[in-house]
Amino acid sequence: MDTLSPLSAIFIDAEDGDRHVSMAIASIAVFEGPAPSHEEFLAFLAGRVPRVPRYRQKLRAVPFRLGRPVWVNDLHFDLGYHVRRTALPGPGGDEQLAELMAQVMSQRLDRDHPLWEYWVVEGLAPDRWALISKVHHCMVDGVSGTDLYRVIFDVSPEPSPPAAGDRAPGDQAAGGEPSSLELAARAALGAVALPAREALALGGAAADPAGALRRAAGTARGLAKLAPALGPSSGSSLRGPIGSQRRFTWARASLKDVKMIRRELGGTVNDVVLAAISGGFRALLLARGEEPGPHMVRSLVPVSVRAPGQESIYDNRVSAVLADLPVHVADPEERLAAVRAGLEALKASQEEVVGEGVVSLGGYSLYPLASWWVRMALGLPPSRDVVTVTTNVPGPGQPLYGMGRQLLEIIPYVPIAAAVRTGVAIFSYCGELTFGITGDFAASPDLDVLARGIEHGLAELLAAARRHQRRAAAARRRAAGADP
Repeated sequence: MDTLSPLSAIFIDAEDGDRHVSMAIASIAVFEGPAPSHEEFLAFLAGRVPRVPRYRQKLRAVPFRLGRPVWVNDLHFDLGYHVRRTALPGPGGDEQLAELMAQVMSQRLDRDHPLWEYWVVEGLAPDRWALISKVHHCMVDGVSGTDLYRVIFDVSPEPSPPAAGDRAPGDQAAGGEPSSLELAARAALGAVALPAREALALGGAAADPAGALRRAAGTARGLAKLAPALGPSSGSSLRGPIGSQRRFTWARASLKDVKMIRRELGGTVNDVVLAAISGGFRALLLARGEEPGPHMVRSLVPVSVRAPGQESIYDNRVSAVLADLPVHVADPEERLAAVRAGLEALKASQEEVVGEGVVSLGGYSLYPLASWWVRMALGLPPSRDVVTVTTNVPGPGQPLYGMGRQLLEIIPYVPIAAAVRTGVAIFSYCGELTFGITGDFAASPDLDVLARGIEHGLAELLAAARRHQRRAAAARRRAAGADP
């Protein structure tokens, strides 16, 4: 019986604090060929689900919110409940798939069951099918969610056999679920042990005083620089109340093109991606008749704090920074330079240390108080803080296969909550980038403007990169001609 981590518990609190919020993350995997039959897919999945123990566990709340929820074995686990099947209406293109995804993601996962669903989607033209993977954010973050693809699917067309020691989906550990009294008693003991945990944390600091001082100083510097960012963002239609229904669309790009932009214009892949997204939000604001200004689009940018080799641990291990997207900058090269400068300043400020430290404090505070604080924070007036979320997760670089069928494309989905009306998830797979864009249904009827704006922003940067490349080549030729 495992207890949710402090960060994972926040995603549950986000749902409990707002009936319009669903904190499930998801992706669409597009495969070649005809869709497998229901029986074929169930048989395929039965040999792989046991590799992910969390897939056969459900959440139990602690009475009176005395402690964080816990994972318990679902003694009545039914694989068939988690596998849904549907078909797209004609013509079976991106628009129909996007509408289906929005409908699926508008519904919350049922906490009486393990918090995941697979949707097999037939009728995707031309001669393709899709699999929607929907998992609650309290179970995985983007990095470990990506690793699920490597666990469930194969690296060759030949299906791999079930791993040694895998159990059938119905083979559960002996014993029943803990009673409410047991859960409450366990939480009470945890509260009693809280001073001991704090003492252990202090003991660790005493064992490494120099390291503790460095971390404390870094956190203090970060808090000082983070404080101005916690003030109100400039008002726009991008932030405000949301309902329970969603819209969804996506943009596409070549990772090769993004790397060329990085090489010619400087920065990182993430810098280029955020510059393109900034261009997309600029286009959206202009289309709505709003003048883009500085500090108008503040984005929460998740940062993985996983150590190498921890990708297969299905838990949330992320921090975050708050970055102002320079939507007020019209020139694409200058926009990229502004993104680079902003992110470099955030890295220097140790803001990600603050994000990780604030989340970890949940392990050293009483859960009822921490839970109340989170739910209260979600109800703050809609004029402050985050306007969007932009998360970039590297996916598999080699082709994957399911039941012998090649996986062609992966499209990510990020949830939205509170007054954040749009979110963008970026995912790379086999040299291609996809930008999954989530929007509130009522507030974002023009979500495609953002998607096309992102693609246009990348096209502008690519054109600039090619101009730089041509000028550099011409300069080299002139230099070579001038040599004696």
